[in-house]
Amino acid sequence: MLFLLLLLASTGNCQVQYVPGQMKNDSCACEVNTNVWLFPANKYEASLQQVESCDDSLKKLQEQVHQSKQRLPEIHEVVENITGRLEPFQYLHYKGLYSALSLRQLGEELDKLEADINSMSFQVNNDESTKLSKEVQKLRRDVDMMHMADSINIKAVKEKLRYLKNSVESCLSIPKDFKGQQRYCLKGLMMNISAPVITKVSPYGKNIISGSWGQQAFADSEGLKNIFWIQPLLHSHISGNIIRTYQSYEDFMAAANHKDFTVAPSNIHPNTVEGPSAVLYGEAVYYHCYDSPSICRYDFNSKAVTRVELPGIGKNHRKFPYCYFDCRANSDVDVEVDETGLWVIYATFGSHGNIMVSKLSWDNEAKILNITRTWETRLFKKAASNAFMSCGVLYATRFLDDYHEEVFYAFDTETGKEDNTLTLRMEKIGKGVASLSYNPTNRQLYMFNDGYLLAYQAHF
Repeated sequence: MLFLLLLLASTGNCQVQYVPGQMKNDSCACEVNTNVWLFPANKYEASLQQVESCDDSLKKLQEQVHQSKQRLPEIHEVVENITGRLEPFQYLHYKGLYSALSLRQLGEELDKLEADINSMSFQVNNDESTKLSKEVQKLRRDVDMMHMADSINIKAVKEKLRYLKNSVESCLSIPKDFKGQQRYCLKGLMMNISAPVITKVSPYGKNIISGSWGQQAFADSEGLKNIFWIQPLLHSHISGNIIRTYQSYEDFMAAANHKDFTVAPSNIHPNTVEGPSAVLYGEAVYYHCYDSPSICRYDFNSKAVTRVELPGIGKNHRKFPYCYFDCRANSDVDVEVDETGLWVIYATFGSHGNIMVSKLSWDNEAKILNITRTWETRLFKKAASNAFMSCGVLYATRFLDDYHEEVFYAFDTETGKEDNTLTLRMEKIGKGVASLSYNPTNRQLYMFNDGYLLAYQAHF
């Protein structure tokens, strides 16, 4: 018997078949199964379907790639926009806002707070001071527990520390008879704001979109109480060295009989006004000094300028402008006035960009300008379009639309409490609000609104 070795090729697969054979009539006869040479129609059809399916998938992928390429510029623009919006907040990461706070530093702050409360107890020994002492003692126990277990939220303790510090500042700075002197402050927060009672184009024209204006804010100044004033930022809407005054409301409305005071020899002098920050109080104007972390006081009589540096700002005095609708250049430091006196509104890296409020005091005998007390809020300054003080309460506004602002937030320096549920609308003419100040003599608000001067009546 012979064996025939056949090498069969079928659709790419090599097969070997051994076929037995027999010699018949001088020839080899064998039976060979020819099925192995049949065309694999079923496999071919299955492969063909896979090819067609792949072709459809490829077309869909090509379509998606084409659509993605078309959307790439739009996506790139969105990413750039988000990156630009996040950039001002990068310091939050680098300054360790989201990292664990140092227990040692927290303990040092608590030590200082305990010393301040002990000192305060000798000056103001009442139920409030006793309550604060007990709260600090409890906080001390919580901090001591942190050294043994991580069972207390350190951020919550930090917030409690901020609240207690604000409470101490309030006890030391608010006079006992404050509410008795200003009885309408007893009514609590501001309840309503009227439509504009004064609407006037700035005497410098609508092209000057930034500055400050108002009426004399010191009620005891008989000879000056009717004075209206305006401080335009003539240098790139950033700085200015002129204070213009009018002796009466009639002169102001007619833009006649004015008197100009030059606070500095140029628009970039250290004594120049930077940003829409000025306020007229008594016989002096108070404002943010140009390119510095300081507040300036220009005396109308002596023409002398006195300065005091704000705590914690340093060289970063241009990092936190009002910014809710559109960042107003150089609006980082805002001088305000109310029934209790002068205030400064600003923010620092130490407060993580949240608004800080400091009490400003002028020592007439020593001729010294002082920062006496400071409070820290939980409102990010760039989340507000502007802010003002009234009855010891900080009010902040935000942009609603082209014709309305809204007072949405309040922080009471007397109690340390905050309220972000306010909805007090204010009509306006232009989009941007350069400055907004309260006047305690007539309870009016003064707005510099893209070249227009608007005044509103506040209701408590």
